[in-house]
Amino acid sequence: MTVPVASIASERLNSGLREMWYPVAPSWMLQNAPLGLTRLSQRIVLWRDAEGKVNAIDDRCPHRGARLSMGWNLGDRVACWYHGVEVNGEGRIEDIPALAKCVMKGRPLNRAFPAVERAGAIFVWFGEGEPTALELPEEISGGEWADILCTAHWKCNWRYAVDNVMDPMHGAYLHAQSHSMAEGDKTATMRARDTDAGFVFEKTNQSGVNFDWTEVGLTGALWLRLSIPYGKSAGPGGSFGIVGMVVPVDETSCRVFFWRCRKVSGWARNAWKFLYRARLESLHWDVLEQDRLILEGMDDRAREQEALYAHDGGIVRLRRMLEQLASAEVAAASAKTAGAREQA
Repeated sequence: MTVPVASIASERLNSGLREMWYPVAPSWMLQNAPLGLTRLSQRIVLWRDAEGKVNAIDDRCPHRGARLSMGWNLGDRVACWYHGVEVNGEGRIEDIPALAKCVMKGRPLNRAFPAVERAGAIFVWFGEGEPTALELPEEISGGEWADILCTAHWKCNWRYAVDNVMDPMHGAYLHAQSHSMAEGDKTATMRARDTDAGFVFEKTNQSGVNFDWTEVGLTGALWLRLSIPYGKSAGPGGSFGIVGMVVPVDETSCRVFFWRCRKVSGWARNAWKFLYRARLESLHWDVLEQDRLILEGMDDRAREQEALYAHDGGIVRLRRMLEQLASAEVAAASAKTAGAREQA
């Protein structure tokens, strides 16, 4: 029995699109020891070589399947705790200390994942073949912007976390008591506007008052961007910008990454970061906690029982965009498999 392509694409979307970069961990989380993570339902191990470069491969010893992340960092390779088997950053077995000569040496038995370090986070490419270029929004690309990264584990499907950011209207209700989202109209007419990287979904009746717009873009990674107005009491800089990304852990949990940003430089950058840490950070964690509680309280199948209205236009458009990407990935994988069969 042939499984419908739409069903396969839906499963692919729920577990995570492959052909893109994802932030998998903040940079500070990876020190000297190997780090084991589950992302997109795949176990991977990260470690740094002598120059600090990040390596990422399957977190599985090719010998007996023990987790390599439980072993040792030898610089250009990791050694398994179970029997000492050494695997390098390309996924090849470098050495089997227990046996002087072994035909397994040199075999590429682990998948290697391209990894880069940007904006205080480690990004990993989960797709097949050569990765696309990773272009991040200007707020987290350096220059005149300063950013502070926060990240958390949420027990919900990654698509619910993305939907939540693509919903400007919830700020006026869920976050109505927030120090930064207490103002503005609780009614709105919404519209979508195309951009080079994706689209903006925004309120037409107010701007610069509350959480009034969200932008989604795909530039190697899927990101969302928004701006929240801040008064002078919040320190130097203009509006408070947020860049968000979500990486699936499995089909029922995810890790969210939010970069808090302001356009400041020189002495003002240090002043803003100090003020943020001392006064504002805990308030923003309260806002994220409200989001987490709402999303984790939703049934995993809530999307199948929704009654959407006009304010959800941005969510609907984003879902269609992701569904098209999932269908394209499944079609490409199917064509690759068919081609391999013909050659065989």
